[in-house]
Amino acid sequence: MIKKINNNYKRRKKVSDKIVKSEPHLRFCPLGGFEEIGRNCVFFEYENEIVVVDIGIQFPEEETPGIDYIIPNVAYLEPKKKNIKGLILTHGHYDHIHAIPYLIEKLGNPIIYTALLTKALVEKRLEEFPNLPKPKFHIVKQGDNVTISEYFKAKFFDIGHTIPDGVGFIMDTPVGNMVHFGDFRVERKSDGEAYNLENFKKLGEMNVHTAFLDSTNADIKGKSISEDIVEKNLEDLIKRAEGRIIIATFSSLLTRLAIIFKIAAKLNKKVAVNGRSMKDNVQIAKNLGYIKAPKNLLINTEDIKKYEDNKIIILTTGGQGEPNAGLMKIATGQHKYIRFKVNDTVVFSSSVVPGNERSVQMLQDNIARQVDEVYNSKLLDIHASGHSPEEDLALVMDLVKPKFVVPANAYYFKRKACAKIANNSKAVKNGAVLVDNGQVCEITKDNFKVSSETVPAGYVMVDGLGVGDVEEVVLRDRLMLSAEGMVVVIATISKQTGKLLKNPDIISRGFIFLKENGDLLDEVRAKLRSVLNRIPFGQRPDPDYIKGLIRDQIGQLLYKKTKRRPMVLPVIIRI
Repeated sequence: MIKKINNNYKRRKKVSDKIVKSEPHLRFCPLGGFEEIGRNCVFFEYENEIVVVDIGIQFPEEETPGIDYIIPNVAYLEPKKKNIKGLILTHGHYDHIHAIPYLIEKLGNPIIYTALLTKALVEKRLEEFPNLPKPKFHIVKQGDNVTISEYFKAKFFDIGHTIPDGVGFIMDTPVGNMVHFGDFRVERKSDGEAYNLENFKKLGEMNVHTAFLDSTNADIKGKSISEDIVEKNLEDLIKRAEGRIIIATFSSLLTRLAIIFKIAAKLNKKVAVNGRSMKDNVQIAKNLGYIKAPKNLLINTEDIKKYEDNKIIILTTGGQGEPNAGLMKIATGQHKYIRFKVNDTVVFSSSVVPGNERSVQMLQDNIARQVDEVYNSKLLDIHASGHSPEEDLALVMDLVKPKFVVPANAYYFKRKACAKIANNSKAVKNGAVLVDNGQVCEITKDNFKVSSETVPAGYVMVDGLGVGDVEEVVLRDRLMLSAEGMVVVIATISKQTGKLLKNPDIISRGFIFLKENGDLLDEVRAKLRSVLNRIPFGQRPDPDYIKGLIRDQIGQLLYKKTKRRPMVLPVIIRI
């Protein structure tokens, strides 16, 4: 059973205006994605019916060492899984779908409403979990009207993003129309003119109660860069390159990958894909027709050496500095088939996920020592974000004309920037409402209020095969070990007397270099003898008591001498 980590989660109490309970009221709550980038998951609840939207992962942080993923906390939903009528997936990025294998059973395996590509990506992911029940899909596309349950009906529409088949929806509820865009951007031509605005205009005629808006780039001025500009700049780079082109991007950034395949075919280049997840996603996109690749365009990485360098494009994962991803293996010389050459051109064609800045910079430094040309989106427009900046968000608000705006899918700072845009918009009638993870909101036909009720929304962590079994104390120990190191004190004592039988052994890892700190070691041994000599002769004290005594006394000594607090691990051998 999943154990929830809620101690880090501060329960907020915000008293709302009283809502008359006799009138219909819809409940809304985010379980993730409203205080971080990733882990996107929200739900709507009316009487005994629940609709969940997205169920993604968050990548680990510095404060979560050794963790693979962080996933939404569904402790509130699990006992109510019979009430869950549907799960809507807005698109196929990992921060919106990748937690499904860990949580779908806990949600009662509801019908999944999503587009064709997202379905294929989820199915590929579920192949790694053969013991899960077979998922139930309902494929949706632009203009589809779906009756999810008695109280929830949804109409789906296409949204622009960096992956095909992204969908938003307007959900008809007893209190009004709720619009959720998932992650989206306003599509623009190379001259900056916005296009494909028809869906936003139609929503503006549908009396939208609340719009839930992606706020990832709300703090960035201006408008989206056209993908046409990115394509032109990438094509120019590839034309100019004297050697191989190595392009690092997200494995699920399929719109960008399709552009690169298009350029490769035009320039008569060969494309090698490096990274298992990218290979899988490219194959899925090819099968569905989202990537056009002429015969013999795609080659295996082991065949790269068969072609001239200026005929090769390598697509790879690892643009975020992940230690086990494809680009890092090339940079550190661990890749079986690919080594950097001086005349290679390396391109980072993706944005840096907040929190990864340092690892990306170190990777770029490493690569710059090995090749002549390294490009990123700060040097050249070779990446167009899939998230709308300030000007585009204002445009969408003006077109949709909602009563309320709820900034979503970002840190508080970014959501507050979105709230400012909404509060300055004449089209948003009642302004913005800022909601944090776990806060339950009550919505009536004329109101959107954050109630005083909260539900568990703390981190649930995936660590290897364990799901939710890494608790706060484990993370605290890992952080202590990484920051202060550890000292192991091994004492061999008599069963009968409790006295030391031999000189104590001391092991240090990440604390001090033993050979250069003999005096401190002597003091530690002397303190250990002093502690054990206090035990009255003939007594058999509890081993846990002795360990606690050693831990406290040795810890105090080490702090006094070094002003550091390593983890002290006493080992008692009784003979």
